[in-house]
Amino acid sequence: MPCAIYKSRRKADTYLYVAVRDDFSMIPEALLKLVGELEHVMDLDLRPERKLALEDTAEVLRNLEERGWHLQMPRREELLAGMARH
Repeated sequence: MPCAIYKSRRKADTYLYVAVRDDFSMIPEALLKLVGELEHVMDLDLRPERKLALEDTAEVLRNLEERGWHLQMPRREELLAGMARH
C-alpha cells in the first residue's frame, strides 16, 4: 500500500502517515491543529512483510485502510529519556 509520511514541525518525533499524498481530508481537525505544520518526509510502499523502525507495520496498514491515516508519536520511554538529558 502506498503512503506518504509527514513530520510535525510543532511536535518532535511525531509523524503522520496518510494513504494519499497531500490528502488531509480524512484527518480530524483537532489532530491537524495538534501536529501543526507538516513537512513531507517520504513516500513509502508499505507491505506486511516490511519492517518499520518504531511502528507495528500491521497496525499502520490497518489504520491506513480503515481511516486513511496513522499517527506516530514518541514512545513514553523516549520522552522520559529526552527529559532526563535536559
